[in-house]
Amino acid sequence: MFYKDERLALFIDGSNLYAAAKALGFDIDYKLLRQEFMRRGKLLRAFYYTALLENDEYSPIRPLVDWLHYNGFSMVTKPAKEYTDSQGRRKVKGNMDIELTVDAMELAPRVDHIVLFSGDGDFRPLVESLQRQGVRVSVVSTIRSQPPMIADELRRQADNFIELDDLRDVIGRPPRDNSDEGAARTRAMASED
Repeated sequence: MFYKDERLALFIDGSNLYAAAKALGFDIDYKLLRQEFMRRGKLLRAFYYTALLENDEYSPIRPLVDWLHYNGFSMVTKPAKEYTDSQGRRKVKGNMDIELTVDAMELAPRVDHIVLFSGDGDFRPLVESLQRQGVRVSVVSTIRSQPPMIADELRRQADNFIELDDLRDVIGRPPRDNSDEGAARTRAMASED
């Protein structure tokens, strides 16, 4: 439930939203996402949180981060930490929960409604605290993936749960096909014009 005159802020846990959309088989069109929530209320801020690998020559997320930064999103990034686990596999760690929580708590007195794009159960105490301050909290994630991408305790704590799959037609686009076959198909379609 949204009210046209309420002040909104979006808090997007980038890796969590990406994983949920991927599990549902679509990509997020962030321009459409921003427009959708501008339509639902007075959008004050749209925050996007992600960790970046600083030492890589090319990071696949860098073009998205740059686009979001230039198109009205408040970007919050930090260097990801790279390590090798006990089985010798390369792992990347870049948790942004604290940054998102601090920003949400600071902004709470200036908004009526926060929309959290994450299914991470670690955010349940944040949602509870925001509610005690009089802020309504909607959580966007999915229960339709296998396994569900939202923690049950977070879904129950939220004032409103928005199924990401229900937003597919409004904010989604088909996933990009980065395979050689997909690139060849794109070149073939372009040469037909």
